[in-house]
Amino acid sequence: MKFNKLVSSSRRKNRKRLFSAPSHIRRKIMSSPLSKELRQKHNVRSMPVRKDDEVMIVRGHHKGQQAAKVIQVYRKKYVIHIERITREKANGAPVHVGIHPSKVSNELS
Repeated sequence: MKFNKLVSSSRRKNRKRLFSAPSHIRRKIMSSPLSKELRQKHNVRSMPVRKDDEVMIVRGHHKGQQAAKVIQVYRKKYVIHIERITREKANGAPVHVGIHPSKVSNELS
């Protein structure tokens, strides 16, 4: 059911808007849900992720680890980089794994 007749429901147009969105709109798209305590405190369900936020991964291969700090918000690729979440390249060099902000929970803000 469409709520706003001015917004297209076409998959093609929605993907175009997502991938050609400017940085200030990508900031809002890259929001993460808040923890239950923060949700009560701020009366809001999600907030845009910022550098130095404490987040906990709740979905995917890296879920269930301790809350860690966001070290980079990579708006161009729609991912965030979190400390201690790395993998090794073929030459042995460690590289940060990009995680989508919707797959983390914001713990401290």
